[in-house]
Amino acid sequence: MRRSDEETVGLTSRDLYIDDAPSQSSCQFSASEPLLEEDSQSTNPTLHKPKWRAFLSSQNPRRSRRKPSRPGNDIGEKPTLNKRKRSRLCLNISLGILVLLGVIQLLNLIGSLVVIILPDSIHRIVDSWGRPGHIGAGLSSWPTDFSRDIIPMPCHSHNDYWRRVPLFSAIEVGCIGVEADIWLFDEELFVGHSVASLTPNRTLDSLYINPLLDVLSKQNPRLTILPDDTSQPHGVFDTDPEQTLILLIDFKTSGSALWPHVQSALQPLREKNYLTRSNGTQITRGPITVVGTGNTPFDMVNSEETNPHHDVFFDAPLSEMYGGTTSGDLSTATSINEEPPKGTMQGEPLSDENEKLADTTKVSLGNARKRRSDEEGQGKSRTISGDANAYTTSNSYYASVSFGDAIGQLWDGQFSDHQMDLLRGQIKGAHRRGLKARYWDLPFWPISLRNHVWDVLVKEGVDLLNVDDLKGATRRNWNRHHGWWKRMKGASNDVHGGIEDSVDSPAVLRL
Repeated sequence: MRRSDEETVGLTSRDLYIDDAPSQSSCQFSASEPLLEEDSQSTNPTLHKPKWRAFLSSQNPRRSRRKPSRPGNDIGEKPTLNKRKRSRLCLNISLGILVLLGVIQLLNLIGSLVVIILPDSIHRIVDSWGRPGHIGAGLSSWPTDFSRDIIPMPCHSHNDYWRRVPLFSAIEVGCIGVEADIWLFDEELFVGHSVASLTPNRTLDSLYINPLLDVLSKQNPRLTILPDDTSQPHGVFDTDPEQTLILLIDFKTSGSALWPHVQSALQPLREKNYLTRSNGTQITRGPITVVGTGNTPFDMVNSEETNPHHDVFFDAPLSEMYGGTTSGDLSTATSINEEPPKGTMQGEPLSDENEKLADTTKVSLGNARKRRSDEEGQGKSRTISGDANAYTTSNSYYASVSFGDAIGQLWDGQFSDHQMDLLRGQIKGAHRRGLKARYWDLPFWPISLRNHVWDVLVKEGVDLLNVDDLKGATRRNWNRHHGWWKRMKGASNDVHGGIEDSVDSPAVLRL
């Protein structure tokens, strides 16, 4: 049945809406078809959009995505959009950080290039100094660069052979004293703390004699400009060439058996004129000062026959040198040839009581001056007990003693009055004989106690600090007087034992 034109037009205007647009194979509008349906009574204009606008909106998905969400949209659409925004924000922040870091690196590179490219830059001169083709070519090092910038310090490397690098670890921090314990087996001098620690390759030659020869040969090169130079050889410290290095040799086995082997081992140093020596009245300082301790026989050290060069010195017993705390308190020990004191004037007959006293004195002095055996230990091997005046600068260098045996334990962490009196008297007694006071077996724990003992010893005038912690002693600011190594040579102590003045130059510490 054919429809009329009005019906056709009505169908077209009624059925062609935005929801039907995708299903149409073609969209044709007749001239009489209304493009807009206006409803003046409607209050919601979004429900009556023009058809052509709705059609275009359906063909443009991008425009559709940008439309604001409506109450009827899917509830999961908004969280998805927020998640994308957050991801983009994080990505933008990360890219910004990367760009900023890249800019910083670029600026650093530009700065480095500027330093390198500028021909007159001081940095370029310093960095290329001494290289071939640059300023200072061939002048970047000295023949004596072995110990450049090392300042010698008055410390003794206790049990130096135990360190990972013997000898050189002590020199590196500036210690002027090292210690080697030696044992004689099969005509060889081995170095170690006990028999169980000895190895065939750890000998006095390999650990100390040969390295010292090598170091001193570098410190004393033969120069063509002074081929006939006869001056005293320089020591191991380039900053203070006159500072001697003290090699303390601890005799562990029989002293009389060890003595000739030690003399033979020192011969290479002796031939190079590297050893400190005495002619009986004057000391000639050398790069190396050899001191014997432990079972070192004093009678052999003090003999012209067994020590003809007088280049091995003795470690005297500090505990026998108490000199009081004032200048008038020095106890004058009676020598071997002196008669015991008498209770009356010379030539006057003795009473029975005084005669008994004199006999008792003779017996006590005879027992006190008994010659000690060959293995009595530090300061007591082959010596005359009680004869402190036998130790002089011609035969001795150190005056040492165990801190625990001579001073005792610090039970409350402080020195008692009696202990301070002993400490000051012993140090003064050593100094009046021209010897260097040294205490070994110092407390090492707790650290605060150790530092306190160090501080007191240095203030009281001890010459070498016996230490195991090399870096702690030479680099830590444990002394409130701006470093214990800055002591003034010859400065007097006040009544509290502190040294008030100090100097910056290490040259005054030369021993």
